[in-house]
Amino acid sequence: MLTSSFDPSHLAESVFAVPPLARDGDGEVCSVENAKLIRFLEAGGIRSLLYGGNAVFYHMRLSEYAKTLTMLSETAGDQTTVVPSIGPAYGLAVDQVDILREYDFATAMLLPARDVVDQQGIATGIRLLAERFGKPLVLYLKFDRWLDAQWVEALHRDGVISWIKYAVVRDDPSQDDYLNEIRDVFPASRMVSGIGEQPAIVHLRDFGITGFTSGCVCVAPARSMEMLHAIQAGDFETAESIRQWFLPLEDLRNTYSPIRVLHHAVAEAGIAATGPLLPMLSDLEESLVAKIRDAVAGLTVG
Repeated sequence: MLTSSFDPSHLAESVFAVPPLARDGDGEVCSVENAKLIRFLEAGGIRSLLYGGNAVFYHMRLSEYAKTLTMLSETAGDQTTVVPSIGPAYGLAVDQVDILREYDFATAMLLPARDVVDQQGIATGIRLLAERFGKPLVLYLKFDRWLDAQWVEALHRDGVISWIKYAVVRDDPSQDDYLNEIRDVFPASRMVSGIGEQPAIVHLRDFGITGFTSGCVCVAPARSMEMLHAIQAGDFETAESIRQWFLPLEDLRNTYSPIRVLHHAVAEAGIAATGPLLPMLSDLEESLVAKIRDAVAGLTVG
């Protein structure tokens, strides 16, 4: 794992893969299968890994947190950035931060919560967690105006945000007042489009965001990296053709569940056995798994 301090230039050098977390038949984190997925991503050019929603860190036991961090830090290559997640509950995040301080992760992402929170409270929580961690945190903006620009500006001024994952879904990503408001108070060079390949062209070309996260990259990392490079080179025709190429799998994720579909897609592509999902997320019916199998078969894996 890359242990150097956070460098904003890293955000433009690699698609930020957001992988599932493989578990064995007993539901325990499986180092062997996770290593297979990490090696596959690295072979496709990926040098940035973010473990959050797709890895179901929302429901991870605190008792398995340290073991998981150890596995990720020891498995990732020495040029690969790894960002784990904390929260979404504040008390859990505090305990996780105390564990994180024993490792060399450059930052961590706070998972967003919508229940039993308010904006001033969210901002205070982020500030306190970053101070306890001793490093800035990744701010995950997943819901429209979850945190107004004034609070983002204050947190930025206080130096507690490393970068922002912007993942508010719009029918038309080119029309996004909230994104404009955030961009007015926070540097676009430290913002990443957080909804995969589909809005990435618009976010990078029209809003000046520096990179993007992806789940589908876990099935075809080289193609996702090709799309990033095409956007950066201004070759939007090539980028659009790759965006369309990912659509069959993305459409299934959007329709049936981004997390659950990706979890099965990695397994059906023969990349790694991802095992069972944690309770609180139900498994998919075999008829849907067959559709996922067909979708990944249509992708040139790698």
